[in-house]
Amino acid sequence: MPAAPIPARSPFVLLHGGRHGGWCWKHVAAALRQEGHLVYTPTLTGLGERAHLLSPSIGLDTHVQDLVAVFEFEDIQDAVLVAHSYGGMVASGAMERIADRVRSLVLFDAHLPRTGESHGDMVGPARAAKHVEMAENGGQGWYIPPSDASWYGVTDPEHAAWVNSHTTSQPLKTYQDPVGNTDRAWSHPGMFIECVPSTLEPHALDRVRKRHADDPEFQYRVLHATHDAMVTAPEAVTKLLLEAVDTSCPNR
Repeated sequence: MPAAPIPARSPFVLLHGGRHGGWCWKHVAAALRQEGHLVYTPTLTGLGERAHLLSPSIGLDTHVQDLVAVFEFEDIQDAVLVAHSYGGMVASGAMERIADRVRSLVLFDAHLPRTGESHGDMVGPARAAKHVEMAENGGQGWYIPPSDASWYGVTDPEHAAWVNSHTTSQPLKTYQDPVGNTDRAWSHPGMFIECVPSTLEPHALDRVRKRHADDPEFQYRVLHATHDAMVTAPEAVTKLLLEAVDTSCPNR
C-alpha cells in the first residue's frame, strides 16, 4: 500500500517591526522550517533590503498592502500570522482582507489598535513626540533613523553588532497614519506574547489582557526575554509560535 500522505502543516508568516526587516527572523524561521513548516519573512517597503525604496510617501497603508500582497501572490492559506511590535499595526489593518487565510494571529509584543488609531496613539504622546524630534534632527523631517540595538534589549556584543548593521530608517508617516478597520483582527482567534520587560505602553497591555479575560479563543503568554526576543531567545520564541498552531480555530 502507498504511504498515507503527510498532513500539510500550517505555514508561518513572520512580520517584522519598525526599522527592522525580514532578516530579524533568521533563526526562528530556520527552526520552524526544521519542524516542517513553510515560512515567509516579508520585508515592508522602504525597510531592510528594501531600504532603497525609502520615501516620504510610504505610509501605513503601503505596508498593509505589502502584507496583503504576500498572502495573495503566494496563495497562503491556514497561516499563523506573527506580527512583532509595529508589525501589529500592519497585521491588524491587513486582517480585513486576509482573515480567511489566517489560522491564528500572534501579536508578539505588538500593537493591537482599534479602528482609526495610529502608532502614535499606541505609544503615547511622549514617545510620538520623540519620533518627530528624531525625524527632525536626523531624518530630514520625514524619516526616523535607526536606534541602537540596546533600545530593543539586545546587549550581547555579537547580536548587537548584527542588529545595528541591519536596522534601517522608518518613514515617519507610517507611525502617524491611522489604521483602517481592525474589527476582524479583534475577533480572530490568536495569541498575545508579552516580552518582559515589554516596550509597550501599559494601556496597550491592559487592553490585550482584558481581551484575554473576555475571549477564550485569545491566549495570553509571557516571555521573559527582551523586545527583540527573536534575536536574543529564538528557541523560546519558536516554542511559543508552535503552540499557536494548536490554539487556533481555522476557518472562523
